[in-house]
Amino acid sequence: MRRRRFLLDGKPVMVATSYLDAALVAGTPVAEPDTGPGGIYARLAELGCKPARFREELRSRMPNAEEVAGLGLAAGTPVVLVVRTAFADDGQVVEVNEMVLDASAYVLEYDFEAS
Repeated sequence: MRRRRFLLDGKPVMVATSYLDAALVAGTPVAEPDTGPGGIYARLAELGCKPARFREELRSRMPNAEEVAGLGLAAGTPVVLVVRTAFADDGQVVEVNEMVLDASAYVLEYDFEAS
């Protein structure tokens, strides 16, 4: 598990927790505080498990007490929960990333082809 807090102009705007297979990443740079250039996905690629496909689930809700404290949220501010699952070419799940966003700090924009 890797947990990170992201700041914008010194204010927390997102807390992200990545869950990875311990057997896959133990003893690798993924388990270090600084994963190096390219982050987790570059290190997974080096391990032969480069993410090839992602699925995201989004939902909005009111934050729990830990999220209010961690993000310094004003009373009544909702959060957006984004759960991103990263899959390798063979379909193996290589990461699940739960991101809790301060809803007042984000515009989520998606651009995709109609098929």
